[in-house]
Amino acid sequence: MPTPDATTPQAKGFRRAVSELDAKQAEAIMSPRFIGRRLSLIEDARKERKAAVAATAAATPLEAVAFEEKEGKAVLNLLFSLRATKPSALSRAVKVLETFEAKIHHLETRPAQRPRAGGPHLEYFVRLEVPRGDLAALLSGVRQVSEDVRSPAGPKVPWFPRKVSELDKCHHLVTKFDPDLDLDHPGFSDQVYRQRRKLIAEIAFQYRHPSLPPTSRDCCHELLGHVPMLADRTFAQFSQDIGLASLGASDEEIEKLSTLYWFTVEFGLCKQNGEVKSVMPLASCQHCLSEEPEIRAFDPEAAAVQPYQDQTYQSVYFVSESFSDAKDKLRSYASRIQRPFSVKFDPYTLAIDVLDSPQAVRRSLEGVQYELDTL
Repeated sequence: MPTPDATTPQAKGFRRAVSELDAKQAEAIMSPRFIGRRLSLIEDARKERKAAVAATAAATPLEAVAFEEKEGKAVLNLLFSLRATKPSALSRAVKVLETFEAKIHHLETRPAQRPRAGGPHLEYFVRLEVPRGDLAALLSGVRQVSEDVRSPAGPKVPWFPRKVSELDKCHHLVTKFDPDLDLDHPGFSDQVYRQRRKLIAEIAFQYRHPSLPPTSRDCCHELLGHVPMLADRTFAQFSQDIGLASLGASDEEIEKLSTLYWFTVEFGLCKQNGEVKSVMPLASCQHCLSEEPEIRAFDPEAAAVQPYQDQTYQSVYFVSESFSDAKDKLRSYASRIQRPFSVKFDPYTLAIDVLDSPQAVRRSLEGVQYELDTL
């Protein structure tokens, strides 16, 4: 077969590929015996790779692969097995990951749990990051050099706002039906009232102003009832601990935390110098200190599931021995909430730091060390 024209794109691509080989490989490929087959082999290899990628995508849809997508990158867990009797098996698997520029976050090995034919096997667990467009091809390559390839799903974490700007993605309920409203409240059934409220809310959300105007529906309640308490550093930290514990938690845990907030911040009792104190409104204070309600020692596990009334006085109140005691019990309760990470509020960026990796924990510790050095 005649040698192809040197000016054709195929010939140029072939010469570029040959230039990357060593002298002996290049000499063998350029020999007369190989001239008739060289272009066809290159084209066949290219077609084979495309066919393999297409077959993998068709046989194993990416919808069946558990991965997270972050800024064009796919982060996933891979579990596969290799024969321990083949020394080159691991290097071939690593070579596949290198080919697609996969970034390995974590790697573990262990003896295979299930016996397989062909001798002992090792199982490999890899958490990696790869460009989203190369995910299907990477899975195909791993399957070619290993066995029993799986993509176990990691813990499912619900979305939650991590920055102040992301609060705009949350639902705005200022004009929707609120089941906690009193039946006599105009927002319960008066459509004209709700339309006016909707107009005011739209103006507030769309208005651009360098200040932070109050958006509460009851400024007097917030400014006179909550701001003085939140101005106290210890109390503000207690309130924030409840909020941080809710981030990424299940709906059931969030409901329990909101109940804890109700029986502590809203209608909690606390001893001070041996006397029971409260920050509730006068009428509620008179009721809780009377003979009618039941007073129990504060226990977060019990308070979190205690039914409460928002239309009338409570039948049960919880009293803490001290504010420090309530804070310690709350933090102990929050530490038992099942989450695959911890969170920390950064007061400098007004953002939530998710401590889900050694690097994130290290950065947080560096901040703590800086504060200790300052002190």
